[in-house]
Amino acid sequence: MFLVFYLIAFFGNGLILSIILVNPQLHIPMYFFLCILSIVDLCISTSAVPRLLYDLLTAHKVISIGACTIQFFTILFLGGTESLLLALMAYDRFLAICHPLHYPIQMRWSVCYRLTAFVWVMSFIIFIIPPLAMPLALCNPNHINHFMCEVLAIIQLACDSIYLSELVMLVTCFVALLLPFMFVIVSYICIISSVLKLKSTRRSKAFSTCTSHITVVVLAYGTSMLMYFGPSTQYSTNQGKYLSLFSYTVCPALNPIIYSLNNKEVKDTIKHLFHIRYGKSL
Repeated sequence: MFLVFYLIAFFGNGLILSIILVNPQLHIPMYFFLCILSIVDLCISTSAVPRLLYDLLTAHKVISIGACTIQFFTILFLGGTESLLLALMAYDRFLAICHPLHYPIQMRWSVCYRLTAFVWVMSFIIFIIPPLAMPLALCNPNHINHFMCEVLAIIQLACDSIYLSELVMLVTCFVALLLPFMFVIVSYICIISSVLKLKSTRRSKAFSTCTSHITVVVLAYGTSMLMYFGPSTQYSTNQGKYLSLFSYTVCPALNPIIYSLNNKEVKDTIKHLFHIRYGKSL
């Protein structure tokens, strides 16, 4: 099952990237950010699922400290990047719909590149520097009650008090998860109020471009909030493990499907490529 989800995530996000690259009409900021999201989803899935498949197929489910550390920081960094990127995509839709005349200037390519770099840098500062500055002393034996080296599972291995780590994690989640989610909500309140003033034909097109993003936002932020804003007594339960599996295996597979099914330009490009590839031979 996890192999199927990984293959869907791999080929689905790869297809999204290929479609956007080959179609010049899709070389706009909205699809540029979608490309970044597909790359992040590919990396998230690859950081978790191959190791999970290996552990499921071997009798000795052992991971080295080095490999666990790499997976730990990779999952933290990519998960934080996706959270901030979804907020950036909401800002892009807000400018495109609420300020269409200023959009070409306010979201020109130089600004897009800077905003993307800002997302990557902020994710590193928020999610990587605190764990490096406050390393945990882990007890032996290190039995991880999880399918991967996820932060909530690693905290349970600490020998010392985890009060400071929990406090830092709470502040981090507030800054990089709750605040972006609130920003997305405010952005879409403004978008909906602007869309309702449009004509019916333009209104349906505007809503169609936002529906996919809203669905992905609900999946990503909803899962993360259930994981990280629950009480610490739930860290050792199976709830966190299954939410992590959903976040790191199912969501990367669903995202390209959601964007493909709800996006007319993407579907038209797929039909065009299919016609070029198979129509001539038929």
